[in-house]
Amino acid sequence: MTLDLDAYFARIGWTGDPRPTLEVLRSLHRAHLSGIPFENLDAVLGSAPSLALDDLEAKLVRSERGGYCFEHGTLFAAVLRQIGFSVTPVTARVMLGAAPGDIRPRSHMLLQVDVEGEPHPYLADVGFGATGALLEPIELVEGAELFDAPRHHRLVHVAHVGPLPTWELQADKGGSWEPQHTFTLEPFEAPDYEMMNWHVATHPRSPFRQAVYAQRTRIGSHLALAGLDLVETADDGTVKERRLKDGDEALRVLAGDFGIRLPEGTRLPE
Repeated sequence: MTLDLDAYFARIGWTGDPRPTLEVLRSLHRAHLSGIPFENLDAVLGSAPSLALDDLEAKLVRSERGGYCFEHGTLFAAVLRQIGFSVTPVTARVMLGAAPGDIRPRSHMLLQVDVEGEPHPYLADVGFGATGALLEPIELVEGAELFDAPRHHRLVHVAHVGPLPTWELQADKGGSWEPQHTFTLEPFEAPDYEMMNWHVATHPRSPFRQAVYAQRTRIGSHLALAGLDLVETADDGTVKERRLKDGDEALRVLAGDFGIRLPEGTRLPE
């Protein structure tokens, strides 16, 4: 399928010459994050989202909806390839919030992007629903640091068992490095993500089955909704929190603050 790139660019508010350059990759990455929200509403309402490109275009580009990592990653990979980038999907274990020694499954989609003329590939990640998410791609080099203002990231190698180096993306949180996820550069294919998507969306113990999760990166702040808990984190680190009254208020907040509109009559879990 050929994506409607003009519609995608309009959705994320991006203007420019779509050529496979590092500058374009960086600007598209930021624009995608601010233009399309993160949300798990299909899963929490009882279905697994489709990863077919025509369905992703209809949902994330032409509707007032968002998606989670498999949807964002699949769409962004298709956009980049259509522009002329070489893209290799890889998969990470989310370490954010993990206890020491926890071994989590690979459940997060990332993209290795090769840019002609650049000595190293870049790691792109437009579907990580957290304040520690990359705003711009980071160079895939041990020890690389990225000042993707107002955020600050680095990539390091961590101890592992296996034939491939294990990378860890870390975010600067008040002067200390907080692990976000770990990954290897083993390529993954579309059927791998179909299986992971089904598991994350339908497993009874999946967090995405239990409560609404939505994120929106905005100019000056990051907005997050977990269940009925709404948190706004300003670029200077200031945090405002409030508890929503019920699912009806959550629907109004999703529409007004996140740009996510669901069909009339939708009821959210509380």
